[in-house]
Amino acid sequence: MKSIFFKSSFLGLVALLFLSNSSFAQGLFFERIYDETLSQASYVIGDAQTKEVIVIDPKRDIDTYLQIAEKHNLKITKITETHIHADFLSGSRELAAVTKAPLYLSDEGGKDWQYDFPHTGLKDGDKISVGSITIEVIHTPGHTPESLTFLVKDDTENPIKAITGDFIFVGDVGRPDLLEKAAGQIGSQKLGAKQLYRSIEKFLKLPDNTEIWPGHGAGSFCGKSLSNIPQSTLKQEKLTNPALQFSGKEADFVTYILKDQPAPPKYFAVMKHLNKADRPLLVEVPKLAELNQKEIDNAIKNGLIVIDARPKAVSSQGFISGSFLIENMKTFSTFAGSIVDYQNQIILIAEENQIEDLMRKLMRIGMDNIYGYITNPSEQNLALQNVKTIDIDTFKSYLGNKNVQKIDVRTENEYKSGHINGVENIALNTLENNLDKINKNEPVIIHCQSGARAAIAYSILIKHGFENILNYAGGINDWKEKKNELVK
Repeated sequence: MKSIFFKSSFLGLVALLFLSNSSFAQGLFFERIYDETLSQASYVIGDAQTKEVIVIDPKRDIDTYLQIAEKHNLKITKITETHIHADFLSGSRELAAVTKAPLYLSDEGGKDWQYDFPHTGLKDGDKISVGSITIEVIHTPGHTPESLTFLVKDDTENPIKAITGDFIFVGDVGRPDLLEKAAGQIGSQKLGAKQLYRSIEKFLKLPDNTEIWPGHGAGSFCGKSLSNIPQSTLKQEKLTNPALQFSGKEADFVTYILKDQPAPPKYFAVMKHLNKADRPLLVEVPKLAELNQKEIDNAIKNGLIVIDARPKAVSSQGFISGSFLIENMKTFSTFAGSIVDYQNQIILIAEENQIEDLMRKLMRIGMDNIYGYITNPSEQNLALQNVKTIDIDTFKSYLGNKNVQKIDVRTENEYKSGHINGVENIALNTLENNLDKINKNEPVIIHCQSGARAAIAYSILIKHGFENILNYAGGINDWKEKKNELVK
């Protein structure tokens, strides 16, 4: 197995992408690592004296944890997960392969929710020792049947730290409908909601000063109203978390928790499978080659998927017809996973200094089949086209025209909270399944919040043969900035 090599130039990027919160509380070493691209938290916890640590819910580009261990002279002796994740590809097995640390994973949830590779099983009530630190395992099903919460205790009077995964968030709890909506487990969401209710009732009996350290923050699709605050206490959540206000009212909780959950990205179903299965490992960030003219021509001829990750202001001035316009930003991996089929090989278009960042974002969702990259399509012998963009005045001139279809590609919940009168809603991650609702023979105007999703939607429609498309790139932000009203 190859070890991971680091680029000194990458250290600054790590600081930007992964916000960390570390501390030495007497004998306890505790560090939170936050991946803003997927709003996902992982933890390094252990004994500050013996230097033994466990990593909980690691992301797949594992050099972050190796750097932390090297910086603090730590030894990663155990690796675990709170549950089988749907929103990112876990790096547990990669980290275990490099460090030789054993995997401790849930054996709860029944035979359909067992990991398909060797591990030490965890059950409710088990204890994991990391030096003098004790981690107690609690089975907290609901979000998923096998979900675990880890209670971290040292030998002092410090409050218990609960690593809750996708069970309890700051301001929310994990949604119980993903298995049905993303993984096709029909009829599972009501059962999951009832399990979640019982797990919450059990959790509420812990001391009020128990610290809650969740697996996600705002921006994650694993709940509907997550806060961007990294940590809370049980006392605070009892006061302010809407989902914890239903004690003794199971039926009301089930109704509440299943209502208005956002449509999950398409790639969630793939993650559920890959995180459970015995899959190939990727222990370092792949190095891509820049493609020459012949390679580009052959790739496009053979139907490879092209993702144009340049800024939308650049790609709109000349993109390859049939490519996806997914700008390299915080949500790049979520959009790519929502649109691109995992069976296809991919070409990236981006500046060379963006390629490693893009590769990290793609490998975090298991999208590893990347053929190579192009830096500037205009320098190649390729047929390019422009995005037809309109401003707010032109957009307004079309609002009363019934022969022009107007589409808001934001999520259903965003649309319900305030939209432009006369504009219908087809969410971006459902667009390809609703092409029959769009008229190819008449003009179509699309918009979103800020223009990023509208650019993606524009490229999807072009790919499917729509020709008369206009992009109101300013979107809702521009509409509100110019003091126009929204309707609910």
